[in-house]
Amino acid sequence: MPGENTFTVEGVVTEVRSERTCQARLANGHVVFGFMTARDADGLKLNVGQKVNLQLSPYDLSEGRILVDRNRI
Repeated sequence: MPGENTFTVEGVVTEVRSERTCQARLANGHVVFGFMTARDADGLKLNVGQKVNLQLSPYDLSEGRILVDRNRI
C-alpha cells in the first residue's frame, strides 16, 4: 500500500526553485528537496522562510512531498 511507511516532518523553505518545488531545512539541519502535487499547488505560493510539513519515505530521505493543510489557508 503506498504511503504506508512514510512519516511527516516540519521544515522551513530556504530556496524556491519553481512554483511547485523548493529546498527545505529540517530542525536537525538536513536539507531536503520538496515538491507539491499540481492539485495542491493550485492557488498557493511557496515563500522563503515559510514553514512546511513534508512527507518523507525512509527509503529516500533526500526528497519529500509538501503536505498542504487547506484549513490553515
